[in-house]
Amino acid sequence: MRFLEDDEADDPILSVVNLVDLFLVICAVLMVLIARNPLNPFQSKDVIVVENPGKADMTITVKDGEKLERYTSTSKMGKGGGIKAGVTYRLPDGNLVYVPE
Repeated sequence: MRFLEDDEADDPILSVVNLVDLFLVICAVLMVLIARNPLNPFQSKDVIVVENPGKADMTITVKDGEKLERYTSTSKMGKGGGIKAGVTYRLPDGNLVYVPE
């Protein structure tokens, strides 16, 4: 009887079954991560993602339906005509308030 128990412990198919279980868990975790990604192609929400805000390599990604647009910051100043549309104030708690004219 002791020999039968040792054969079951050394069965190589058991380690393959454990690897398949591990692979299924990894696949499930990856699917959850994809579903929680704000730029998920299966979501219908409109999303704006700002990477490295306020730094020289800032990038803004805008998802509008199925359309993705990426804007990168440059060191150039903007030019153009326009009129003053309002004033922005920073409150003591750090919030910004926009007051249109």
